[in-house]
Amino acid sequence: MDKLRAFLKRKNIVFSAKRYFVDAMGAMAQGLFCTLLVGTILNTIGSQFNVGFLKAVIVTLGSGDGAVKYTIGGLASAMVGPGMAVAIGTALQCPPMVLFSLIPVGFATNAMGGAGGPLAVFFVAIFASEVGKAVSKETKVDILVTPIVTILAGVGLAALIAAPVGKAASAFGQAIMWATELRPFFMGIIVSVVVGVVLTLPISSAAICAALGLTGLAGGAAVAGCCAQMVGFAVMSFRENRWGGLVAQGLGTSMLQMGNIVRNPRIWIPPTLAAAVTGPIATCIFRLQMNGSAISSGMGTCGLVGQIGVYSGWVADIASGAKAAITGFDWLGLVLVSFVLPAILSWLFAIPLRRWGWIKENDLKLDL
Repeated sequence: MDKLRAFLKRKNIVFSAKRYFVDAMGAMAQGLFCTLLVGTILNTIGSQFNVGFLKAVIVTLGSGDGAVKYTIGGLASAMVGPGMAVAIGTALQCPPMVLFSLIPVGFATNAMGGAGGPLAVFFVAIFASEVGKAVSKETKVDILVTPIVTILAGVGLAALIAAPVGKAASAFGQAIMWATELRPFFMGIIVSVVVGVVLTLPISSAAICAALGLTGLAGGAAVAGCCAQMVGFAVMSFRENRWGGLVAQGLGTSMLQMGNIVRNPRIWIPPTLAAAVTGPIATCIFRLQMNGSAISSGMGTCGLVGQIGVYSGWVADIASGAKAAITGFDWLGLVLVSFVLPAILSWLFAIPLRRWGWIKENDLKLDL
């Protein structure tokens, strides 16, 4: 047992929830962002503003009726599997040969996993990374052994679990979306609060939404919850953090408050209550839907990705005929749910908590 522990330590293989569900999942969201989400944004900009080079086909695979044509954005989106796998490998501190070998592993796993591919990539990439690290530089022909073992281990596991995991993730996401359509008020509250809380925790709400394929009305509720946390914390802590804190939390992440939450969990009450209010407003009144990339559902106002995702969904719905046009009511709902209501509600909910002494001066102070 001591030899095994020494081997694992030497290989930097650490079995921990933090490394896998915080570091790896957070990195996975970044890989998703840099491929699928950025690709969607580039395609939306190209089509909406008639940008020639963004609309132009740069790569064509195959010929005849089976040819697949890619724009810059389309090609970026197609690389989502490799992007996630390499990001996860980076978080697990893989050696270069292992890291590069994760490219085909990610591509294959995402393709095998179907709609739930991101979750399959998460598990397979972790397994392939650790196996690759275990054999790395253990032989004189490392240049052959490490990539072969990493790829075979990853693709082999993907062949066994990618499809079932992908189907399970997709089915769970579909169940949430079905329940939200059926009971928009109660599910609006639940989805908004849960996804918003996950956003502020040191795990990735974006990766979870992407893994579950959370779109539609449930995606809109998720956007509402994320915005409530980010905008809520930004506004209610303005007296302590001023404009720097407003931008850092409102356009960055409410995760910055996690240290303060550990010291005083009561500061989490106002934005969470705000999420419980804005969620059903989004689902029942404005019927706010996220029909863009599922990852956008868990991004909130971070770089305005959530709002761009909703807009790109509108554009796609118009192109498919599912939506006639973008109305003023659509824009009103997006602005109120994303910015105005979270700011006002969180500020109002914080007032009595400050009076009662539940939130004291500098409880929300950030070290910026």
